[in-house]
Amino acid sequence: MKHVIVIGAGLGGLAASIRLARAGFRVTVLEKNERVGGKMDVWEQEGYRFDTGPSLLTMPFVARELFQTVGEQIEDFLDLVAVEPICRYFWPDESHLDASGDLDVTAREIERLSPKDALSVRRFLAHGKQVYDAALEPFLLSGFGSLALIDILKRLRYLPAVAKIDGMRSLNEAVEEYFVDHRIRQLFNRFATYNGSSPYLAPATLSIIPYIEFSMGGWYIRGGMYALANALELIARRLRVDIRTGVEVDVILRNGKAVHGVHTGTGDSLDADIVVSNADALYAERALLGNDVRAKSDPSLAGFVLLLGVKKKWSRLAHHTVFFSGDYRKEFDAMFNAGALAEDPTIYVSNTSQSDPDHAPTGCSNLFVLVNAPPLPSVASAHDGFDWTRKGREYRDLVVRILERRGLDGLAESIQTERVITPLDFERQYNAYRGSIYGMSSNNRMAAFLRPPNKSRQYRNLYFVGGSSHPGGGIPLVLLSGRIVADMIRQDHGVS
Repeated sequence: MKHVIVIGAGLGGLAASIRLARAGFRVTVLEKNERVGGKMDVWEQEGYRFDTGPSLLTMPFVARELFQTVGEQIEDFLDLVAVEPICRYFWPDESHLDASGDLDVTAREIERLSPKDALSVRRFLAHGKQVYDAALEPFLLSGFGSLALIDILKRLRYLPAVAKIDGMRSLNEAVEEYFVDHRIRQLFNRFATYNGSSPYLAPATLSIIPYIEFSMGGWYIRGGMYALANALELIARRLRVDIRTGVEVDVILRNGKAVHGVHTGTGDSLDADIVVSNADALYAERALLGNDVRAKSDPSLAGFVLLLGVKKKWSRLAHHTVFFSGDYRKEFDAMFNAGALAEDPTIYVSNTSQSDPDHAPTGCSNLFVLVNAPPLPSVASAHDGFDWTRKGREYRDLVVRILERRGLDGLAESIQTERVITPLDFERQYNAYRGSIYGMSSNNRMAAFLRPPNKSRQYRNLYFVGGSSHPGGGIPLVLLSGRIVADMIRQDHGVS
């Protein structure tokens, strides 16, 4: 029986492990942290519970298919709840909009703010569907997108898909073609941040994201999003996957054009026929393989996170709430051009106690507050950008003040417990390249072809899975990366 070592127990690593174990491989998973899930994590303090990673599930059919592959039903493990509204948006002028999984409701909300844009929303989402239909099989369900561009161009049957993904203009240019009101433009431009990119730089291919959210809905997992990681761990262990937490891999062992195992921080060497890296792809290349590789695109946005246990509730907060900045372009210019924090940031707030009251004491709220942040400076500059110990405190105070001005009155004095997570924490805890949340950004017209591939071009039995590799970040794409890699390994190596 061939032995596969998976480095990292993020969702991609767990998904690949489950599929490989089901196919008859012997699988060992080595995770540096004390629990599985990767960036899907959880923190509890003084009666408050926080998901510290993904807060919304889209494309639930992807997760459902993974469970079905091993003969299970997702409903036996998870209680999926449609979030309604999907998100509540506020602008500085106090106008607001509730985006719904019911397109008719969303269209009426848009018409209320901007009658001129009422009909455009359906046309824009229809365009997004065209991109989705063209991209689904070649880019999302297969490893095609991780091929070198020259190899893609040789596969003539895929060329129509390449032409239909609207990759030659920015998302903002597409949005401006359909919408006239700056608030509606800002709303649809925001979807570029779902993979840590700028709408002014990323391709209009990302119009696929609002189509998916508004046509398929947004979902929450009762009890907290971390329940998905727990469920995948349970299934993996039932399939006899050997999951070892608190074990960090420091070297991938190789000989010629093949890898043959890993070396851990405890001094152990483990042999393997195949290695799957669920670590950040650039981290793996540089730290685990010793390759001096350069990123083909800018790193994605990092995140500045506040976990606030607050002895107060606000009726204006939905399960998901976004407070938009007054100048979106200036915000992204600061982060991607100047490497600076936005002075007037857009602020996202997740309040799971809205759906799960036991996530906070009675009459209280558990606020997960996320602000986009620039990635850390390159290694060469030795993190000489922000002093995050000092800057983190200052920015925390700024974000709290802004939220109070935007309607969360009395927030500062109501905080009972809190935790601040900076890009430096993302880098240290998850080996995230420069603290980025999604690996590489899509700030390039050729972004669909520049993500790290699922199969190493240097070693014949080394594979990459997770949000930093093809097809990208977010729960469904990460789970799909596990499917792609497992399919590749079964085709390349089989089971003996």
